[in-house]
Amino acid sequence: MRPDILNPLFAEVEALKGVGPGLAKPLKRLELARVVDVLFHLPVSWIERKRVERLDIEDAGRIVTIAVTPVEYRQSGGRGPFKVHAVDAAGTRLTLTYFNNPGCGRKQLPLGETKIVSGRLDTYGQELQMVHPDHVLPPEEAADLPEREPVYPLSEGLTNRRLGDFAAQAVARAPELAEWVEPSLLARHGWPAWTEALRRAHKDPAEAKARERLAYDEIFANQLALMLVRASSRRRKGQPLQGDGRLRAALKLPYRPTGAQSRAIAEIEGDLAQQVPMLRLLQGDVGSGKTLVAVMAMLAAVEAGAQAALLAPTEILARQHFETISRQLAGLPVTVAILTGRDKGKARESTLMGLADGSIDILVGTHAIFQQAVSYRRLGLAVIDEQHRFGVAQRMMLAEKAERPPHLLVMTATPIPRTLTLTHYGEMDVSPLDEMPPGRQPIETRVMSVDRLPEIVDALGRHVVGGGQAYWVCPLVEESEASDQAAAEDRAEALGRIFPGRVGLVHGRMKGPEKDAVMAAFQRAELAVLVATTVIEVGVDVPNATLMIVEGAERFGLAQLHQLRGRVGRGEGRSVCLLLRGNALSETGRARLALMRETNDGFRIAEEDLRLRGAGEILGTRQSGEAQFRLASPEQIQALVPIASDDARLLVDRDGGLEGPRGQAARVLLYLMERDAAVGLLRSG
Repeated sequence: MRPDILNPLFAEVEALKGVGPGLAKPLKRLELARVVDVLFHLPVSWIERKRVERLDIEDAGRIVTIAVTPVEYRQSGGRGPFKVHAVDAAGTRLTLTYFNNPGCGRKQLPLGETKIVSGRLDTYGQELQMVHPDHVLPPEEAADLPEREPVYPLSEGLTNRRLGDFAAQAVARAPELAEWVEPSLLARHGWPAWTEALRRAHKDPAEAKARERLAYDEIFANQLALMLVRASSRRRKGQPLQGDGRLRAALKLPYRPTGAQSRAIAEIEGDLAQQVPMLRLLQGDVGSGKTLVAVMAMLAAVEAGAQAALLAPTEILARQHFETISRQLAGLPVTVAILTGRDKGKARESTLMGLADGSIDILVGTHAIFQQAVSYRRLGLAVIDEQHRFGVAQRMMLAEKAERPPHLLVMTATPIPRTLTLTHYGEMDVSPLDEMPPGRQPIETRVMSVDRLPEIVDALGRHVVGGGQAYWVCPLVEESEASDQAAAEDRAEALGRIFPGRVGLVHGRMKGPEKDAVMAAFQRAELAVLVATTVIEVGVDVPNATLMIVEGAERFGLAQLHQLRGRVGRGEGRSVCLLLRGNALSETGRARLALMRETNDGFRIAEEDLRLRGAGEILGTRQSGEAQFRLASPEQIQALVPIASDDARLLVDRDGGLEGPRGQAARVLLYLMERDAAVGLLRSG
């Protein structure tokens, strides 16, 4: 249960004074649904207000604060702007202009009364003017006006002042909490206490120490949660699984495993034989042969009399894994079954019975495989594909499906730099697959200007006439799925006119079955072109699709471009990836696209990506499951993760875990940062 002290922060945003249904909408567009979301919505920059005694043309273009006295009202025509002519102490004239709201100007600036005005000073012909001043105050309140004012990320319908007011209310609701940071660490970095850090970060965005403190809290909560999961699984005794090799020996492979695959298989076999449950991350580039390693691990578990489950993030990937594994294991005495949310009625019943009586050896599925109704006879190994889609909480639900915690192998096709492995996976053991199996075709990558779109569409036409298939990925328009979707819909419509009946569309807002139906039609080659936002699934396998076109490529991160490129190059044919760039390329964008052209090595790309833009989005936009950070910047993540990891270890090993005084404070932090799934582990562990 969340501690009561945090309840004021987890109230709906409507609890803030002034937030009614009208303002709740733009706040929710910014994902500010609760008070705590507003509290953690920090300003991104600030306005400097220069206090001046006299007006000076040199200050044009700056935001100034000055005392003036209104002397005359002017309005040209019925609908023209309303102007207030005023003078400063030296008699220099300033025109204060109001559009569409003369009443406001008259009310704020009565003739003959000196007022403090603050806003942007501009020139209009020969005169100095200020349009809609930001602040108009009586002289005795001049001291209340801050010289530096924070600027918040906004959405339509919200003003900066309004959001600043809501943030101030949220800060006022923040309770004083016991300190969770190790005292010597706090002193060494000169960090303020938590509530003081919040106050300072909202008041002055240049407050580096306050921002760093809040970022550290978030990173520390993440590292501590991962460490508790790890410690809990280490404490619980698993079942040693020692296979006799008979099934693996009978498996007929089309090629010899690479050195990296053999190494990974040996490491996994070693882990399975232990009583401490395995927690291993298998990270390998697109096409590096992770599935074969997983199949060998599952066969070892089956040889030892246990069941294995493979969890995929989407229906279509689960079906693809099921087909691949069934094909690979054909002729072996191993029963493979599939279970997804779509399986209903008798088929589902018989799968559930087979799992419970042990007649099913390997189950492939989506997260339907750890729902309550599903029980296993002896689940010994769980394999999770595309780990960053599954958070700590789902990993725990799966682990609860066995009498003893099962061994866990998680796979990701996103090569992750060493710094980040800690952030997203805690202290998992890592097996990298850094060699490619023989026969994988390198993908030719070209960068072209979007001005050459007509040529590219002609080339696509030739490709389709020749029996080829292609992906066309539309750009990330902004951080809103609706606009990505609109871009994809427009592109699909335009291509549909050129290739009638041969173009499919998938985007993030489609329902699962709808999306799967389009993907399946593309897999069956009924569609020649698949237009998509970035949702085209990691791992979808269409060997005949040998052309990938990415529009607005400079807007994607390197790791994401590399993932998208990995959709092609899966068959015998030569594959091409065309990266279409806009004309306004930043230096980073240019470097990114040049690197993509130069190399197919995902590990090198991941390291460069981290260097070019920090760690924040390395796992792909809107895709990194529970490991998203609201307060910590990419640079802070890189700098603070090792420190937070050491501090979390100190808390667990030396300071009595969550039971000691510092641990009690850290428990509150886990709830505050919504990493509380880990708290239950100490009780259940």
